[in-house]
Amino acid sequence: MKKVLQNKSIQQKVDELLSKMTLEQKIGQMTQADRMTCSPEQAKHYHLGSILSSAGSCPDDNSPKGWVEMNDAYWQASSHQDSQHIGIPIIYGLDAIHGNNNVKGATIFPHNIGLGAANDPKLIKHIAEVTSKEVLATGVDWAFAPNLAVARDYHWGRSYESYAEDPNLVTLYAQKMIETLQGKLKQDNILACAKHWVGDGGTQYGVDQGDTILSWEELQATHIQPYKAAIKAGVLSIMVSFSSWNGDKCHAHKFLLVDILKQKMGFDGIVISDMQGIDYLEDDFYLAVAQGVNAGIDMFMVPRNWQLFIDNLLSHIELGTVSISRINDAVRRILSVKYAFGLFDKPRPAKRKWSNHPSFGCDEHRQVARKAVRKSLVLLKNSNSILPLKKHARILVAGKNADNIGHQCGGFTVNWQGVSGNEEIVGGTSIWQGIQKVATRSELSINGDGLEASPELHDLAVVVIGETPYAEGMGDIRGDDKIITEAGSQINGQVKVLRASGDSLELNKLYPEDLQTIKNISNKGVPVIAILVSGRPLIIEQELLASSAFIAAWLPGSEGQGVSDLLFGDYDFTGKLSFSWPTLSQTKVNKGDKHYNPLFPYGFGLSYYLK
Repeated sequence: MKKVLQNKSIQQKVDELLSKMTLEQKIGQMTQADRMTCSPEQAKHYHLGSILSSAGSCPDDNSPKGWVEMNDAYWQASSHQDSQHIGIPIIYGLDAIHGNNNVKGATIFPHNIGLGAANDPKLIKHIAEVTSKEVLATGVDWAFAPNLAVARDYHWGRSYESYAEDPNLVTLYAQKMIETLQGKLKQDNILACAKHWVGDGGTQYGVDQGDTILSWEELQATHIQPYKAAIKAGVLSIMVSFSSWNGDKCHAHKFLLVDILKQKMGFDGIVISDMQGIDYLEDDFYLAVAQGVNAGIDMFMVPRNWQLFIDNLLSHIELGTVSISRINDAVRRILSVKYAFGLFDKPRPAKRKWSNHPSFGCDEHRQVARKAVRKSLVLLKNSNSILPLKKHARILVAGKNADNIGHQCGGFTVNWQGVSGNEEIVGGTSIWQGIQKVATRSELSINGDGLEASPELHDLAVVVIGETPYAEGMGDIRGDDKIITEAGSQINGQVKVLRASGDSLELNKLYPEDLQTIKNISNKGVPVIAILVSGRPLIIEQELLASSAFIAAWLPGSEGQGVSDLLFGDYDFTGKLSFSWPTLSQTKVNKGDKHYNPLFPYGFGLSYYLK
């Protein structure tokens, strides 16, 4: 793809537009507000360049129809031309990180950790195609995806957003995802956003928004590598990481943002901040604004305080603490991307080809997600070839995650922290429902605890265990809050601390009911097939020992019947671990480590027919 800042026809249009713009209009383009804090009239008045929906922020009618109507109102307001308004369409963004996951009825794909286990670049292209269509169905142009984190410590609450601990797989997927999402930047495509630049998966102790302490060579080899592929694939936006590198916050890191990303690597799209990302640079937000702009950020995700951001930036320009040339550079990048994407030529959202398209959440899309589930599951244990199961077997299905589509979708689904139950995920299938469809003699445990298990009534049991939903820092595992104090003391700026989801990677300490359910059943002589629903590998020695078979299902998304496709042998297991499995003595384990001794190594995965 021809670089947008070198495209003469685009730059002629940008030059013409820039020459007409007031300072207020330029700063407006650099500002991204949330729909909850900014009406279409305000977006017009302040000349805003972008609106976003943070996770869970949606119109009252959380359907494609409601989204299109909302987007149409913003588009019309921002495109209006008069003596005060130049008429630049806003670009609307959201976190479509495993399908268009904000919207009810969307196809929800497995989270990235499962897709890494699938090790299938063609599948990634199909997922990107479906995601594009389901985002476009809502009138939206921009997805804050893919996440190119290389997660190196499972204590991190965003581990499931990473494809692999190996940067090579992340690099391969980055190219496929971006090439397909953006395509030829026509009506069938959306803008991609590679995130988070850079090193978010390498923080000390796995603390979200923490400090990645690495040499420049190590940062390049592990965390920068995927971004080279993203830029080569033509990605038009990159989001900055909340994390720090050797104590210096990425949001204020001119070396990383300008010297490396923009100049050395040649990225000429939009550098966008993360959610309120500049707030933590300084105690005084006024000073933080100048730091972020001068460090090279072009667009600012400031959903809560966007008006203050505008006022402060105007003041900085007046005082000379931010140069007008830096403003012009940022706005040039934003306008260039909008022109390259054809935003000025597109019809309003209500009139677009894919808006309200009947393919949203359709069976064809769900079949792609179902295939993704099949390819992502990893078989860790299969004693005496108990799997595959017979469809006429008497099966007890138990465990808290057996009939809970919300749990199997994980975080960033309908709401930021995900949901529980089956009501919020319209059109999905739980793992139990998938089993029930093909095994007519299966039975769901009444309370999920398996106490009704009996060898006279049940040949075996499928027990679906594991984590409940979380997102970002609220998924962190921290044994001791001294970790935060230690990490924070090394970072220049503030550290945002969220309540951790637990204090141990041991499944039995996080969710003791899981092992109890397995024992309730196995102690009665009924063999157990355990299925782990989780956003990361957990320490599972006890659960593994008490089960006859064990499957890592990750966070499979809305299509639970993909699990039963494998359980009953309609398909074989092909998933291989893209993360090494930890043990009590080695909770942080990555291939290539000096004393590498995981429970299961990177690339491990059993199958039925290959011994």
